[in-house]
Amino acid sequence: MLEKLANMPEGIDGVKASGKVTKEEYEAVVEPLIDAARRENRRIRLLYQVAPDFQGLAPAAVWEDTKVGLSSLKLFDGCAVVTDIGWIRELSRLGSFLVSCPTRVFGNDELGEATDWLSSLPQGPGVSHHLDSETGVVVVEVQQPLRVQDFDALAVTVDTWLERQGDLHGLVVHAREFPGWQNFPSLLRHMKFVRDHHRRIGRVALAADSKLAELVPHLAKHFVQAEVNRFGYDDLDEAIAWAAGTRQASS
Repeated sequence: MLEKLANMPEGIDGVKASGKVTKEEYEAVVEPLIDAARRENRRIRLLYQVAPDFQGLAPAAVWEDTKVGLSSLKLFDGCAVVTDIGWIRELSRLGSFLVSCPTRVFGNDELGEATDWLSSLPQGPGVSHHLDSETGVVVVEVQQPLRVQDFDALAVTVDTWLERQGDLHGLVVHAREFPGWQNFPSLLRHMKFVRDHHRRIGRVALAADSKLAELVPHLAKHFVQAEVNRFGYDDLDEAIAWAAGTRQASS
């Protein structure tokens, strides 16, 4: 049986699985949740509780779960799996490294902690960006760990410019410290973005204050064709000017 949980905190959707879950139950509970999020243009924070008597998914439900999951993962801000069943806990932990949204596992006695964690997830993207059409430079502001959807949004902006204007003069990453990646798919999407775009971006500047930032230009030279340089966090204007090609970097 699959049912929607009532009395969830605002902004959190809850689903509980028990016994044997059928395709019809999946279509009646999960698919309307996904459709509503799309219509309302909102993100999903899902609490998925698995009862002790859970017997698994019927074959048709497994296919439906796979089909819906692959088409809607980009809608999810996070997923909390609440269960005491050992094999589901281990499978969920393994899967958390492979999906594009943060996922954590909780016991049934930690239902409150699960909802608190979902509520605490950052609102909106951890990365924002804007493109200056006069200089042909994209500035990327990084506040939170890098996510798959951040690179997807950045790729749309850059690809639109490349189609209309040709090569991009430069890209500037502005970050107080490098926060890392949200998960393994985020790292893969970062690598894909670099692979797909580095030959068409003239200069890449990193404006950041961190020990890691000092190593980035040296490491990046081995992987990208663009000229790479590093600036201090407060030297954003200088970094943009260098990326635009209007000034030389200071030695």
